[in-house]
Amino acid sequence: MWSQIVALLIKEFLAIVKDKKSRFVLIGPPIIQLFVFGYGATFDLDQVPIAIYNEDQSIASRDFVKRFTASTAFTQTLTITHNEQIKPALDEKKVLAILHLGPHFSRDLYTGRQSAIAQILIDGRDSNTALIALNYMQSILAQFNLDWAKQHHLNLPPAQLRIRAWFNPNLESRWFIVSGIIGLLTLVVTILVTALSIAREREQGTFDQLLVTPFTPFQILVGKALPGLIIGVIEASFIIFMAVFWFKLPMVGSLAALYLGVFLFVFSVIGVGLMISSLAVTQQQGLLGAFLFIVPAIILSGFATPIANMPELVQKLTLINPLRYFLVIVRGVFLEGLPAEVLFSQYWPLAIIGVVTLSGAAWMFRRRMY
Repeated sequence: MWSQIVALLIKEFLAIVKDKKSRFVLIGPPIIQLFVFGYGATFDLDQVPIAIYNEDQSIASRDFVKRFTASTAFTQTLTITHNEQIKPALDEKKVLAILHLGPHFSRDLYTGRQSAIAQILIDGRDSNTALIALNYMQSILAQFNLDWAKQHHLNLPPAQLRIRAWFNPNLESRWFIVSGIIGLLTLVVTILVTALSIAREREQGTFDQLLVTPFTPFQILVGKALPGLIIGVIEASFIIFMAVFWFKLPMVGSLAALYLGVFLFVFSVIGVGLMISSLAVTQQQGLLGAFLFIVPAIILSGFATPIANMPELVQKLTLINPLRYFLVIVRGVFLEGLPAEVLFSQYWPLAIIGVVTLSGAAWMFRRRMY
């Protein structure tokens, strides 16, 4: 039996290599998306344009302004000298924010009779970027207040935040995004390869030839599933390699725990892909069905937005999403160093999803054989 499955496996790999669409799916999109997401998708601010309107021009105000201009998050692209310049600077998107210090900024700092006011005018049209920029600015202001109080022997604030970020000391969003890309691209490639497998046979007219061979339906299904499993694991390995050696993502956990998750994740995904392929008559239908699954799977996985922030009903829907569990495994192994026994709660749902989807694929395959 296994010699027949191996022969079918070789035949499937040759079909993938010869087919232009399959070759493109395997090579083009993963590499492009890896670099697009790795470098383009980030929550960190870098060289955000700001304007400075310093009416005080004292040593204290210049020191305060320097803390903003010296930060890698901001770059001063405009100096404002009168109020009429403020509106066009924001309206025409010349800058994201304007830092305005009034003429009595330093006097209020030294006398302490009232708080020295630093006004921030920010473009709220891109609310996400505006909120991130405000957080950066507030942290700069908080550090300035502490340094000023220490230098001038003033009473320190009654409570201070001393922040220590675990697992990601510098809070680099790239660590979060690139670790998620491992799951995202493995999902895309595996689902597309399996979703096109049976549909390609039907479209090319070779499916009927396959049915008259000595292969049983079980052997045909295994022969269609194994290439997706092998390709999915290889794809995940390539992205893991790039994440560690190109993007310098720390790998603090066990490779065994990670690859157990990779195997179970790919196992669960190929069942979905074969279900789609069993229903599809053409490769175009297979592609459409694959993307109808991929998009909701990514949105409901916690890749970009926390699952805890979703409505309760939607949170329950995420329980049948294999990508949800795999992202926990990948980020847990890469950033936290979680061992396999701790990740068992993520392994067994993937195994159950895989068994259910492959059983469903086998049932659909038998019903649509003739």
